[in-house]
Amino acid sequence: MARIGIIGGEGRMGRAIALALADGGHDLAGAVDRGGDVAALADASEALVDFSAPGALQHNLHAAIGAGIPILVGTTGLAEEHHRAIDRAAQAVAVLQTGNTSPGVTLLSALVRDAARRLGPDWDIEIVEMHHRGKVDAPSGTALLLGAAAAEGRGVALDDVAQRARDGETGARGHGTIGFASLRGGTVAGEHSVIFAGDEERLTLSHHAENRSIFARGAVRAAEWLIARAPGRYTMEDVLGLDRRA
Repeated sequence: MARIGIIGGEGRMGRAIALALADGGHDLAGAVDRGGDVAALADASEALVDFSAPGALQHNLHAAIGAGIPILVGTTGLAEEHHRAIDRAAQAVAVLQTGNTSPGVTLLSALVRDAARRLGPDWDIEIVEMHHRGKVDAPSGTALLLGAAAAEGRGVALDDVAQRARDGETGARGHGTIGFASLRGGTVAGEHSVIFAGDEERLTLSHHAENRSIFARGAVRAAEWLIARAPGRYTMEDVLGLDRRA
């Protein structure tokens, strides 16, 4: 069984992953939070899972590189500079970065990409997500993951077509744009719907998370999978063996 270390162990996901490790018979190598010794944790682990904060990412990547072990980055709210740091780290160790570790969401992403490719730009795409009242970033990492899948299906960059906010007199919807709407309230673990709106018909692809444990189990599965991988940047689709060309 794998020895996995958790960065962000006192957070919601950190606690859920610790339970998933125990349920799966894996060893918890340890857990750290802000100010903890990540390098020591990395030395005691076969893989790291990081659900901390964007500001800690660079330090956490360096710890994984120093120990020569893979790292799963589940932290959301990442900027372009963080992705560049992940790309550099992936030259030395295996890195899996994702906005969602659920197998169901991973499959949904593949379906969204395929639908966007087949339906074409005449179908408007809107992504609606809802999370608990304590979530601090919007749109969610999962919503952005789904938006990126839709954009990839159309052969465009998400940053060029994303419309993240509407307020006031916005004018007509831009052709080919991908819209986002974020809802917050209660204790919702995560709900995501991708709406394809065509002329006189509408297709909705959705995922509803009933409990945070689904993300924790997916993270453990992915971290274990990473242990045998060569340096590189991986996705949850790699873990599930999905063909991105399909």
